[in-house]
Amino acid sequence: MGHDKLRKFAENETFSCLLQPSAQELLADGYFHLRDHAVKGHWAQFFAGLRYSQIADVAGDCFERSEVGISRPARSRDFAESKVGKGLEGRRGLGGYAPVSEGSRTGTVLELGCGKGEYTVALAERDLERNYVGVDIKGARLWKGAKYATEHRLPNVAFLRTRVEFITAFFAPGEVSEVWLTFSDPQYRSENSRLCSPLFLERYRSFMRPGGIVHLKTDSRFLHEYALAVCRANNLQILCNTVDLYGQQVDVQPVVREVQTFYEQLFLEQGYPITYLSFVIDHEGAYVSPRDPEDFDAKAWRAAEGPRLLFGHDSAETRRQKLHAGGQGE
Repeated sequence: MGHDKLRKFAENETFSCLLQPSAQELLADGYFHLRDHAVKGHWAQFFAGLRYSQIADVAGDCFERSEVGISRPARSRDFAESKVGKGLEGRRGLGGYAPVSEGSRTGTVLELGCGKGEYTVALAERDLERNYVGVDIKGARLWKGAKYATEHRLPNVAFLRTRVEFITAFFAPGEVSEVWLTFSDPQYRSENSRLCSPLFLERYRSFMRPGGIVHLKTDSRFLHEYALAVCRANNLQILCNTVDLYGQQVDVQPVVREVQTFYEQLFLEQGYPITYLSFVIDHEGAYVSPRDPEDFDAKAWRAAEGPRLLFGHDSAETRRQKLHAGGQGE
């Protein structure tokens, strides 16, 4: 492991906006019986703690830590009645955020597989009225977003280092209003590993509010068509569907085009179209998979994906296609 990774891991421990739960504790009762983390059902308090901690940087107040994060001032006096608290009431600027009550926001927004967190941060900077959580398993990647959020005192950004499969251990029913899937791995061989599969939709539904929205932005036509087939198989309300976000005239929120991930910019430069699909998660009963090949021809869309380069090199799927075309099998 490189020294730079070790440095980032050490610095991650100092970021109040970054939660790094123990997988061992979550799995103490087995994979199918995950233990709930302390933050589940308490994200409003967690973000209120972030605001208090930012005020503390200015006011010098003392704060306590808990499993959920930084808590209210440890001193007995009510911060809201203090000179500093009153002076910061309602301000919007660096270091100037008053605590927000649990019911005053419209639900947390998640980005799953957020990488370096640039998309999570950009969304949060454009919408101070909601809280945003970026989720990824790679600590060295999360370091960049967490450092930026810390240095810029962003009051509505947090990061969670965990596997996406464990997501239900962190969010209670009704805590989440939107889920963003940005350039997720298409998972050509494993349907249950796709972040828009019925298995994952069941997980999202367990903590999303009625009318909750899933956004899928990807360069993979395979993944886009699969998600679209899932929506149709389950009669989900489709809000937007385009196979060329920047080439077609479709009505989307400005942020969908304005915010681009590192990989999105990379694929655009290489001439690959970016697809976008958004849909409402509401559904009665269990989600079902699209029939293959009647509803979604996995083999055909996998073949249509076409070769592509990543950082000047063949991707794993491109190498597989070349081997298959050469008669060497998969």
